[in-house]
Amino acid sequence: MGIEIDVVNGAASWPLAEPLFAAVYPPDVVAALPWAHITFARPELRVLIHDDGGDVVSHVGIVRRDVTWNGRPMRVGGIGGVATREDRRGRGYASMALDAAIQTLGDEGSIDFAMLFCEPRLAPFYAARGWRPFDGDIQAEQPEQGRVPFTATAPHVFKLRQAPLKGTIDLCGLPW
Repeated sequence: MGIEIDVVNGAASWPLAEPLFAAVYPPDVVAALPWAHITFARPELRVLIHDDGGDVVSHVGIVRRDVTWNGRPMRVGGIGGVATREDRRGRGYASMALDAAIQTLGDEGSIDFAMLFCEPRLAPFYAARGWRPFDGDIQAEQPEQGRVPFTATAPHVFKLRQAPLKGTIDLCGLPW
């Protein structure tokens, strides 16, 4: 079995990722999730995992952003939209996509840390891959609300140059 890993432009690659999202996150599933009402940033880059038939089976979105941690400017690589087709889970595709995203951010050399948000049930998956929980407050923008506390899902960080574990992070924009 062969797979292909691509890191591609976020906007231009949406047509490739859209069928995966429709399968993993149909409207009835999204409506029941704690983040259903949140407006998220669109990824600048996407990591797409294709199976040997060419179908996209896993996805990780990447958003690069200047944020503040306790008022100090930092550069973060936001990881979002992690999704794998249900019939392809347990094969390491999400791990490969996350590894490719971290490699991409690390190669840039300007990213201080990576950050993602996940539901509590997924925290062990990320912890096993080196992500650490962030114990603090997150501020994010939301349309028609301005800057608000972001508490829908739990923040986790991955050290590239450094990884803050406590304090306050202002995402200076939409969450990812």
